[in-house]
Amino acid sequence: MATRGAAAAHSPPVFSGFDVLLLLGVLASILARAASVGVCYGTSGDNLPAASTVVGMLRENGFTVVRLYWPDPAALAALAGTGIRVVVGVPNDALPELATSSSAAASWVRQNIQAHPEVTFRYVVVGNEVPAGDTRHLVPAMENVHAALAAAGLQRRRVKVTTAISQGTIAVHLPPSAGEFTPEALSFMGYVVSFLERTRAPLLANLYPYFVYTLGLGHMDASFALFTSPETVVQDGEYGYHNLFDATVDALYTAVGKLGGTRVRVVVSETGWPTAGGAAASVENAMTYNQNLVRHVWKGTPRRPGRKVEAYVFAMFNENLKEAGVEQNWGLFYPNMERVYPITFGA
Repeated sequence: MATRGAAAAHSPPVFSGFDVLLLLGVLASILARAASVGVCYGTSGDNLPAASTVVGMLRENGFTVVRLYWPDPAALAALAGTGIRVVVGVPNDALPELATSSSAAASWVRQNIQAHPEVTFRYVVVGNEVPAGDTRHLVPAMENVHAALAAAGLQRRRVKVTTAISQGTIAVHLPPSAGEFTPEALSFMGYVVSFLERTRAPLLANLYPYFVYTLGLGHMDASFALFTSPETVVQDGEYGYHNLFDATVDALYTAVGKLGGTRVRVVVSETGWPTAGGAAASVENAMTYNQNLVRHVWKGTPRRPGRKVEAYVFAMFNENLKEAGVEQNWGLFYPNMERVYPITFGA
């Protein structure tokens, strides 16, 4: 009897057809709630909810990854143990010290990464749109932070070191096969791409079809910028482009490839559309762009079909301490936590 009991205890469970359907239903429900994009959580506001409340909102809306622009202790404490992956920034003003001192980099990692063992870090973003005059510090700072993470044993957790560049570094967007960086960007991007290629880290880029569209107002149909064009707008060899987002991502891949970054993946670290404060800024356009973005990223781009584009919507909230105009009006939510417009974050 004892032998038979032991054997029964180790037998695989038998599921009925109903059990399987129930499990599949639960899985489908989980996947439906998961957001297909991440979100940027900025803190340039004096009326924003507490970090613990914001993290609750992230979970309620299915976000599984969030971008922080600096290692905000309150936000990191609230994110601990949630399973939400965190993209955390090293502020631009920290770069000179980190570039010249390996001990400063080790201290930064110790205080801001190691001090939060229950936070699931995804990327450490060394600098955000670093001004041209400061780019000499960029790669040395990335190298030192990378070495500090390795010394701390954190690379086993696959925490990658990267940086975030602006759309302004791209000189040619169309056609995507002609994509290239500006001469100014070429002065440092070769070193950035070489670092990323060697460390197998992605390049983060803040890409805004909104600004490309408004800068060329009258020369581009809004449907190309808003993912609503029913037909090909740009034919680039064998590849047809229905939207500016895909064209910009593929143009960036071309530019990176020209610098030897054949294995460097592009991550769209910011994108979105403002609801007020400038040309073509409206609730309707913002809702159209962001909802279509959520639905579209799973499809990949014409040159990389079926390979999801990792993208982060800018931003979680309207932030009242930013420059007046469009800068204050990118939020998915008002500071009182109400939605600015209805949107479903799952695919």
